[in-house]
Amino acid sequence: MKLSTKGRYAVMAVADLAAREDGAPVTLADIASRQSISLSYLEQLFAKLRRGGVVKSTRGPGGGYRLSKAAAEIRVSDVIMAVDEPLGATRCGGGTMGCLKTGKRCATHDLWDELGRHVYLFFNSISLADVVEGRVMGAACGGALAPRVEPVRSAREAVPAE
Repeated sequence: MKLSTKGRYAVMAVADLAAREDGAPVTLADIASRQSISLSYLEQLFAKLRRGGVVKSTRGPGGGYRLSKAAAEIRVSDVIMAVDEPLGATRCGGGTMGCLKTGKRCATHDLWDELGRHVYLFFNSISLADVVEGRVMGAACGGALAPRVEPVRSAREAVPAE
């Protein structure tokens, strides 16, 4: 499965916004500069993010964007879905017809379909606050708030002394 640039850039930009959430609107020019993303591309993404209810805008001098809710209440999946980014990994395209010329589903359809569900569940388990506060590592195997574990340096250190 491939997550496109649109989804990745949207998450990067909204995480940047969440990191600077102090009540004052943030301009897209500032986000574009910090994240090295084209301003015109951000304008397109933020129009979709606003329609999707992820961000809200303030017009005029001192205007810009802010999150529509607290960063802890916005899931990474919300951001990706707001920019119309599909999370499915099958080549069937989500319709009732399969990807084979006969119209049937391929033998691996269920495998890729299940992968798409896991990806969605993973993104849905991570909030923007988790991203900004660095709580993503280990999320796939123990929850978004999993503690960081120091690697064991040798087999001897792994066995407690008696």
